[in-house]
Amino acid sequence: MARVIFMGTPQFAVPALEALGKNHEVVGVVTQPDRRAGRGRKMVPSPVKEAAMARGLPTFQPSDLQIPEAVNTLAGWQPEVIAVFAFGQLLPRPVLELPPYGCLNIHPSLLPRYRGAAPITAAILAGDLITGVTIMLMDEGLDTGPILAQGESPIAPGDTTVSLTAKLAEEGATLLIKTLPGWLKGKIQARPQDEALATYCDHLKKEDGLLDWSQPAEYLDRQVRAYDPWPGAHTTWLGKRLKVLRARPQTAWRGEGSPGQVVALPGGMGVATGRGLLELQEVQLAGKMPIAGDVFARGQRDLIGGFLGT
Repeated sequence: MARVIFMGTPQFAVPALEALGKNHEVVGVVTQPDRRAGRGRKMVPSPVKEAAMARGLPTFQPSDLQIPEAVNTLAGWQPEVIAVFAFGQLLPRPVLELPPYGCLNIHPSLLPRYRGAAPITAAILAGDLITGVTIMLMDEGLDTGPILAQGESPIAPGDTTVSLTAKLAEEGATLLIKTLPGWLKGKIQARPQDEALATYCDHLKKEDGLLDWSQPAEYLDRQVRAYDPWPGAHTTWLGKRLKVLRARPQTAWRGEGSPGQVVALPGGMGVATGRGLLELQEVQLAGKMPIAGDVFARGQRDLIGGFLGT
């Protein structure tokens, strides 16, 4: 049983914290500072902080790990290893060198593919059939450290970033617990990443979710799933933002329609694309509640035959 500091912030990092708590001595939890959220703009703790407090674990929320006071706080916990999952800050050298067994990161991709901020979204968007998790010994680069272990996971046809994140969170937690004993006993040799195979994915922007109807229906379907929950796939109707929450490509469709044109389907509605048809199963017009595509079509005059995105 090792003395472990856990660093993480969002909900999908919580399973790793819980797994560590059952198998090792978690001496402290480091997470991002509380943020304002909701209509009242109240200060809200991160999911990892909430989980740590529920377990009576000491928490630390530094805005900057570069300052000596932050490093001193971590040193006071005397960790043997630091485990990191979606913490939200790069670790400076003094922190990386603090624990004798280093800082281990759970990364939700098969490194060196998809280094960076949005690997799960990138895998869905690319149409990959397989992704996975990597346990990596961290260095000062962005997801560049040597690999300790990896585990593959299939991407289901209907997977969204939300559903795939949940699966990889559990698999990452399991892989970390399996890997730690061998690493602590010196039975695992870290192997360098192949830089020639490295790819990067940047932070997502709001405009990334804009649907281009000249693209094939299969790609637009991947956008809808990849950008759930943020930034959300969207288009416009009569000048208003229209979110596409659920969709399905109809590649066998052979009807007539220009890209962006709305087409009636038996029991539903679709949009002609650069190749095939995208059936819109659930949408949300700005200022309104989510609604089934067929119900939306019945309530909008001139929608069938009209164009989205103009």
